[in-house]
Amino acid sequence: MRHHLLCLFIGCLLAACQLERSSPEATQTAEEDDPRNWAVYGGDFAGSRYKALGQLDTLSVSHLERAWTYRTGDWDETSKTQIQTNPLVIDGVLYGVTPQLNLFALDAATGKERWTCPTQVEGLPSWSGFSRGLAAWQDGSELRLLFGAGAFLHAIDAATGQHISSFGKKGVVDLREGLGADPEKVFYVATTPGVVYNNLIIMGGRVSEEAGAAPGYIRAFDVRTGKLVWTFHTIPQPGEPGYDTWEDPDAWRTAGGANAWSGLSLDRARRLVFAATGSASYDFYGGDRPGQNLFANCVLALDAATGERKWHFQTVHHDIWDRDLPAQPNLVTIQHNGRMVDAVAQITKTGFVFVLDRDTGEPIFPVNEVPVPASPLPGEKAWPTQPVPVAPPPFTHQVLTEELLTTRTPAAHAAVKHQWEGYRHKQRFEPPSLEGTVLYPGYDGGGEWGGAAFDPTSGYLYVNANQVAAVLTMKKTEPGQPDGTTLTLAQAGKVLYDQTCVGCHGPDRAGNGKQYPSLLQLETRLSPEQIDGVIHNGRGMMPAFTHLTKDERSALIAFLTDKEGGGSLQLEAKAQPPYVSTGYHWFLDPDGYPATKPPWGTLNAIDLNKGEIAWQVPLGDYAELDGPPTGTENYGGPVVTAGGLVLIAATRDEKFRAFDKRTGQLLWETQLPVAGYATPATYEVDGRQYVVVAAGGGKLGTPSGNYYIAYALPQ
Repeated sequence: MRHHLLCLFIGCLLAACQLERSSPEATQTAEEDDPRNWAVYGGDFAGSRYKALGQLDTLSVSHLERAWTYRTGDWDETSKTQIQTNPLVIDGVLYGVTPQLNLFALDAATGKERWTCPTQVEGLPSWSGFSRGLAAWQDGSELRLLFGAGAFLHAIDAATGQHISSFGKKGVVDLREGLGADPEKVFYVATTPGVVYNNLIIMGGRVSEEAGAAPGYIRAFDVRTGKLVWTFHTIPQPGEPGYDTWEDPDAWRTAGGANAWSGLSLDRARRLVFAATGSASYDFYGGDRPGQNLFANCVLALDAATGERKWHFQTVHHDIWDRDLPAQPNLVTIQHNGRMVDAVAQITKTGFVFVLDRDTGEPIFPVNEVPVPASPLPGEKAWPTQPVPVAPPPFTHQVLTEELLTTRTPAAHAAVKHQWEGYRHKQRFEPPSLEGTVLYPGYDGGGEWGGAAFDPTSGYLYVNANQVAAVLTMKKTEPGQPDGTTLTLAQAGKVLYDQTCVGCHGPDRAGNGKQYPSLLQLETRLSPEQIDGVIHNGRGMMPAFTHLTKDERSALIAFLTDKEGGGSLQLEAKAQPPYVSTGYHWFLDPDGYPATKPPWGTLNAIDLNKGEIAWQVPLGDYAELDGPPTGTENYGGPVVTAGGLVLIAATRDEKFRAFDKRTGQLLWETQLPVAGYATPATYEVDGRQYVVVAAGGGKLGTPSGNYYIAYALPQ
């Protein structure tokens, strides 16, 4: 008890210090500093996923029981819907998102529904996909929810669940506008919520990863009106800092990506917003975008009021591996060289943690520029060095050596060794190749979008990680059709497939058996009308391709169903890289298990004060395999509390677990109805502490569901 009281005191003291340092013009937002609330995505503006609540502790957690269950009702198992939402809890009300991107409010103590809000507004195209959360803004008694559904930012009255008509057009802003292209032809999705600073909502977003993608500008909108206030060009324009890191002077007109899709953090006292950006497009070939490519793959510090760049740190130069920064930056305070230092900790897909001074962006621990191999692909100018931090050490393996290949069975080992010998695999940052290059960790990390949790009382950063290899194989593309060439529908559909679909479903349409299903014999499963609806509206992980015209969708359907059909189509010429990936392929053994030795998923505690890994344990298990826990791939992050717990779902074995934050010992676990691929939230109502997690399943071949489940101690 004495330890828990001390933790509570330290947490409250830190909160008080933060308030004391805050700007006089306090941010108009919900009560983020009240530990009883979970009022901001990630728990607070620092993205700490920490709460100074101690009722649930290392002794009492074994008595956790289900307090309530809410089912949204709008899931679709056949389409593999998901819920990736980290909900908000403000003054006893929980606000969440359904699998079909509708909004709801619940009594946070009972799970009783207060209202629901459909986001399919008249006049807007329908949209499918997923949402990782929402933002809140408060001015006196008025509380607004700001929420992205597809390409649209909605403003909702939290009291009634109604759209606020004075915001944008009838409560909605089209985020495709202002990106330098026809909005009807722009792919843009607001999957992760923005962050509120005073009367601004600052937004990043997801854009296409193919050639011709939109640029990933970071933008701020007026919370009251929806009007654009400022824009930061992540692909610099002439005269802007970073412009000369793109050797093509017109790159700002043609390149895309460099988008902050994984969330933003805010230091109100410094008036700084922090963003983590992704790679430039096309992901795997950069011959048409030579140079270092700022501000792709960067941690960025921007003036929250104006969008002015204060500093940046690039974690990958000229990315050709899709090494997006996968999670919002963690704002941390650590002890370094005998003094307290405000810093930014950024997890990566590569398994590195970059720890940067919050005022300057300078690394707290040394970072070396390490020589890396040149690209074997003609036209590709891989950057000659890449930054590698000396500390903390990587929380995943970096190179797939023979010693790390699976020994699950002799046959499995022999099969994967034979494949491994034919791939490029000898060192970090092996470039993409025609024969296949091993990515270890794979496409999704390493660290992923669930983010890391930081405990301010210990300086520990908690991050769950995937440790499954992938194989990146390139192929030479066919020459594009001249502009205005008339093609049969199926021929035009093949061109559109190569431009739009091949990166996920592969050149043979076979998918990868995991996130991306096979499209072979699609006509036996879906009618042409149903296929058209999926292309236009999206489905499950697949986004909506609203930029394709009806005729283009018809051509794509003709190709996908192997039916020539009548008619022809003229396609506009579109630039296409000379080499493209054959799809997202995980390195698996003949039985479908990872080709490496376990653990395949881990939970890690990293001591940021010392720059050391404090502990690492497997996260998840394949119950059918004998022996100790194997770990599994995992999506969704952890929560850490003053009561000594790290709480996390995330695993494909559909469990929700609590670990001792000091040692990594498993203290409690429960079976969820479907997997919880989302970050939990913890909060307090009437003196009772709850932890809630969204269980939507749908990834990694697991069933879909529509659950929000809250746990608490018995009353």
